[in-house]
Amino acid sequence: MRLNRQFEQIVQSPTVAATDRILALKAAGRPIIALNAGDPDFTTPPEIIAAGVRALQAGWTHYVPSRGLPELRAAIAAQLAQLVDGSNGQKPPYDPQHEILVSHGGIHAYYLAMQSILNPGDEVLIPDPSWGTHANLVRQLRGTVRLVPALPEDGFLPRLTAWENALTPQTCAIVINYPANPTGAIPARAYLRDLLAFAQSHDLWVVSDEVYQNLYFEQKPLSVAAFPEFRERVVLLNSLSKTYAMTGWRVGYLAAPQALVDNALRASQNSITCVAPFVQQAAAFALSDPAMQIAAAGMHAAYARRRQLVLDIYNQYPVTPLKLTPPQGAFYFFLDLRALGLSSTEICERILDEAGVGLVPGTAFGRQGEGFVRMTIAASDADIAAGFRAILDWAQKAGRA
Repeated sequence: MRLNRQFEQIVQSPTVAATDRILALKAAGRPIIALNAGDPDFTTPPEIIAAGVRALQAGWTHYVPSRGLPELRAAIAAQLAQLVDGSNGQKPPYDPQHEILVSHGGIHAYYLAMQSILNPGDEVLIPDPSWGTHANLVRQLRGTVRLVPALPEDGFLPRLTAWENALTPQTCAIVINYPANPTGAIPARAYLRDLLAFAQSHDLWVVSDEVYQNLYFEQKPLSVAAFPEFRERVVLLNSLSKTYAMTGWRVGYLAAPQALVDNALRASQNSITCVAPFVQQAAAFALSDPAMQIAAAGMHAAYARRRQLVLDIYNQYPVTPLKLTPPQGAFYFFLDLRALGLSSTEICERILDEAGVGLVPGTAFGRQGEGFVRMTIAASDADIAAGFRAILDWAQKAGRA
């Protein structure tokens, strides 16, 4: 029987595969500390859950406008208005009627954006390392991926010359994700402005995945929405998954010029019809209720505390082959174990088998991730402390072997 051969170019998610293996080991009775998943360990705030339940009980169980509920789009626009650079009295950066579309999570928002842009054979520039779905989905839509090295010595930000070297006449878009998964990198204002100017000079779209935008530790990340002079070529993606611990609710959005949103709307109507209305009601409440912003800030503070916990433990190991760079945002550490001379996959397999800690190999995010492993701090303080000490102890033994 014939199948879509496009999927020969698409690998299954290594992060999901790692989770599946860890769950299987746990089911078999192995004590495993799982520091692999990108899912907040917090429960969705009960007030948000109650808002969803109220919506169900009030009959929000039928089709609603395919663009998304007006109240949710208005709440999204209000949040985006806070990202505008300066206070020069401009109108809100995105019109909720024509420039915002509610999606079935962040991945769906990314799918809608790329489906709206790509023609077969178009090329997309994506940093290496970066989240695997960014590249896989382009290939799924019959585009071509050109990976742009984001080297550790450059803070995992591609140099402008690297972007230029990857450019071809077929290039139509750049995909960025800051704060970055898996590295936690955040670009400075000048870097982001230069990249947007580069895109403008070559007539490229910039698709910005900002799902970790509210999770930062020192420098607040600058959104692409902060540069109104480039907004006609920018597509902003976001979701409520990370900020509000709503990964399972599957609700996100894209914000872009009307022409792209019109395309994305057709793609959405023919893939999901609409996002569940009771989920949208809960999302509108999450974005607009002041108490929920305080709850989100509390989770943010917990990630900051856990980040410091990792740094404090690391300082207790003055001699170790593990090199650690504090992440600027998101909730991961990209641990550098290149000194061991082992592949990322072998490192993860051995740490899982010998130390009982689940991680994700750096090569799940691209070639430049070789020798690195991703460790989440979206876990309990106890698991992070015990798991990171086990990693450090294992690395010392492996370094002496």
